[in-house]
Amino acid sequence: LRSIFENNNIYSKLNLLNKKILDTNFWQDKNKSQRILKEKKFYENLINSLNSSIGKLNDFDDLNKLAIEENNSDVQGEIIQNIKQLSLEIKKSEIKCFLSSEADPLDCYIEIHAGAGGTESQDWADMLRRMYLKWSDKKNFKSNLISEHRGDEAGIKSATIKIEGDYVFGWLKKESGIHRLVRISPFDSGARRHTSFASIWIYPVVDENINIEISEKDLRIDTYRSSGAGGQHVNTTDSAVRITHLPSKIVVQCQNERSQHKNKETCMNMLKARLYDYEIKKREEQNQNTENSKSEIGWGHQIRSYVLQPYRLVKDNRTNFESTSPDKILDGDLDEFLEQSLYKIK
Repeated sequence: LRSIFENNNIYSKLNLLNKKILDTNFWQDKNKSQRILKEKKFYENLINSLNSSIGKLNDFDDLNKLAIEENNSDVQGEIIQNIKQLSLEIKKSEIKCFLSSEADPLDCYIEIHAGAGGTESQDWADMLRRMYLKWSDKKNFKSNLISEHRGDEAGIKSATIKIEGDYVFGWLKKESGIHRLVRISPFDSGARRHTSFASIWIYPVVDENINIEISEKDLRIDTYRSSGAGGQHVNTTDSAVRITHLPSKIVVQCQNERSQHKNKETCMNMLKARLYDYEIKKREEQNQNTENSKSEIGWGHQIRSYVLQPYRLVKDNRTNFESTSPDKILDGDLDEFLEQSLYKIK
């Protein structure tokens, strides 16, 4: 655990934050100061957890020596159980060490797109959306639907959701890529096995302390009529907004608000987030951290397979971590897969 702390610069990051707090202008920007204090508390809790674990381990060692001298097997058995519990606490601290990147504390957007295959893939995209929403609920995070394009018969062609909570982007950042489903199709009268694909893209919600400059001349703004559940206000105005950033070809859209102004504001926030994520990935590529995995995020290069027939298995193709309980995974029990991704994927 000490080496993980050092490799992730936990101590140096805390020292840097302490220096920022001592700055005479620290309290002038309330939002920025609160963010720094929150980050400082995160690192302090990590270090306190490490020191506590070391203290407990030393106590167990001393107690074990006494138990050996007195030939007390009952006490030795209790020590073994306590060490097992301590190892679980240490694992939680290890995971948090991998949530120390610049964007990790931020909220995130999840974009979901159905692959080729019509209704099958559109239903699969909807299942993935439900999976992430269930995961969010289990974590007591807040989720909002930003935009949605329903499938012709079932499911969704695409959707964007926003999840708000502590270190949401850090937890989900490795989920971007292609997700593959194999099952007996509920839409096939012949009950044949089908393979479906959907893509997931995770990117951070940019907070107001991160300055992203966008020129109006680089934008194309289109409005269109919202689609969704019925009601007297639906399809009466062109309230939905789509913004294209011409230099990067990034497209964002929002239709969840009745006001075109609010939808445009949400779109601009999403565009800033996408551009920020784009710059982060460029920087990581320059550091050769993501160059190898970049080519894997494409059709036919799935990061995870969910097999419901002829056997039941969920397998992450990057970490080789497996689960034989796909129903639990699709119901939002993702933590083990997320933890493995943080551990093993550089």
